[in-house]
Amino acid sequence: MIFKRKLYDKMLDWKREYDGKTALLIRGARRVGKSTLAEEFAKNEYDSYILIDFSIASKEVNDLFGDLSDLNFLFLRLQMIYRVNLTERKSVIIFDEVQMQPLARQAIKHLVKDGRYDYIETGSLLSIKKNIKNIVIPSEETRVNLYPLDYEEFRWALGDKATIPLLKNAFERMQPLGDAMNRHLLRDFRLYMLVGGMPQAVDTYISTNNMSIVDQMKRNILDLYEDDFRKIDPSGRAGIMFDAIPAELHKNASRYQISSVISGEKEDRVREILADMQDSMTVNIAYHADDPHVGMALHKDPRRYKLFLADTGLFVTLAFKDSDYTENEIYEKLLNDHLSADLGYLYENIVAQMLKTAGNELYYYTFPKETLKKNYEVDFLISRKGKICPLEVKSSGYKTHSSLDAFQEKFSSRIRNRYLIYTKDIRKDQDIFCLPVYMTPFL
Repeated sequence: MIFKRKLYDKMLDWKREYDGKTALLIRGARRVGKSTLAEEFAKNEYDSYILIDFSIASKEVNDLFGDLSDLNFLFLRLQMIYRVNLTERKSVIIFDEVQMQPLARQAIKHLVKDGRYDYIETGSLLSIKKNIKNIVIPSEETRVNLYPLDYEEFRWALGDKATIPLLKNAFERMQPLGDAMNRHLLRDFRLYMLVGGMPQAVDTYISTNNMSIVDQMKRNILDLYEDDFRKIDPSGRAGIMFDAIPAELHKNASRYQISSVISGEKEDRVREILADMQDSMTVNIAYHADDPHVGMALHKDPRRYKLFLADTGLFVTLAFKDSDYTENEIYEKLLNDHLSADLGYLYENIVAQMLKTAGNELYYYTFPKETLKKNYEVDFLISRKGKICPLEVKSSGYKTHSSLDAFQEKFSSRIRNRYLIYTKDIRKDQDIFCLPVYMTPFL
């Protein structure tokens, strides 16, 4: 199935505003739908297109990018090989999986300057050393990110275009929905958490309505990621770090502890691996903000971080990767609304995913309690209009929000709004906005 994606509108803006003066580079994890989106855009918005998939392109095609002295010859050969007639300013050439042919990416500078056609690049692992070695990265790229389907795109895929606008209206008015409606909406949202936003998993769910088959599809995607990690890090540490994400979050520790994942390993020795994992866009990283203020990137601690999966559906499968689907208690508990407190880290992962997809960088903050040998922890911090908004995530209801209260006492002049993200109806507790988790994208 071809799913409606929000990035399509940004692609239209690029085509209209730049008119061939830059190439469009779509970055994203593998199997997130980059190639499908690029080709669908080409079919709809151009008279003709050529799609060069460098994962399977012939030697003849690859060799063409070793010599750009005669672009007339290059375009002639491409049209003959792919049997497509290109029309100046009405055709587009797609470089799919461009990381596999660095010379094609380098050629963008000259192809854009030539101006005859538009260019769309898609790729993952674009900054890995071997993929940029000995080439000049073109500045003539407009770069956009494609993430797994967000919750609204997921609802669109299920044929529901009404729910999210209605929820946004309720959010803006802080209008309670009622307990019965909230339970219904949470049931719908838990389905999104289980299936996830990877297009193949969503398609499988729609066509089969069978969670066992959906789980197997997600396992296939995780296997692809494991293969990629072995390629970028033959030592195997990247794969081990990835597999350990659910377990590390389950500990509810104040950071990802590399020494507990890989015995004797130190943070500074895996920093490059961490950067490669981030470049793969399979993970989201939340850094500790040592001084929680606007411009948190200036005060982040690269040694203190939490790792999340970029897709919570994959997270559910990864948590029980070594067990059979029937042994995965998360499916049963989420579907039946029996999620216990020790599985609450799922909600932290989905909130991280939704914040990142909405364009936020991820930061958190911990500080010591005065009387106990424990820390307060604010799960996420986001910047809004020159101030910061602390977020605390709960997997069910709440009785206290001590971390938000202590943070208020410590940084009251810096705070715009405080948010509690939980599973109950929308309400306001003094100056704290209590929001059901499915309203996170509206922050």
